[in-house]
Amino acid sequence: MGKIIFYEDRNFQGRSYETSSDCAELTSFLSRCHSCRVESGCFMVYDRSNYMGNQYFVRRGEYSDYSRMGMSDCIRSCRMIPMHRGSFRMRIYEKENFGGQMHELMDDCESFQERYRMSDCQSCNVMDGHWLMYEQPHFRGRMMYMRPGEYRSFRDMGYSNMKFTSMRRIMDTC
Repeated sequence: MGKIIFYEDRNFQGRSYETSSDCAELTSFLSRCHSCRVESGCFMVYDRSNYMGNQYFVRRGEYSDYSRMGMSDCIRSCRMIPMHRGSFRMRIYEKENFGGQMHELMDDCESFQERYRMSDCQSCNVMDGHWLMYEQPHFRGRMMYMRPGEYRSFRDMGYSNMKFTSMRRIMDTC
């Protein structure tokens, strides 16, 4: 089980709110959130309510300033990432609705464009494990958290301007 503490101001100042679970709307507890401390576990934090907007992966440690995390405003929601001990399996598809080229991954991929000669990834099916997809090769740039399930269209999920090019498993080191 994870534990994260959010603070209204940078450098862990101001009022705080602690949680060990998902929180769709942090402004119910704090007027704003500009820093956080992860005591245990792993979380995704989002700059919009209801797990929308820019996402950032946080694990045990201190995050003194939200702007260094790539957030456009402040942290507005968070999702706890459950520990996964087992196999990892994901199918990526070149086109929406599981169309075009398909490749199955069971480990990290620094650039599926280089590895598979695939020009784009617009849908996927996560069968096992939890994954992070990145917009740039070598696990850089904006990211998106993928838990088990079918993702038929990244565009319909609000990612029409993003092109994903690498992915990493979220291991049980959280």
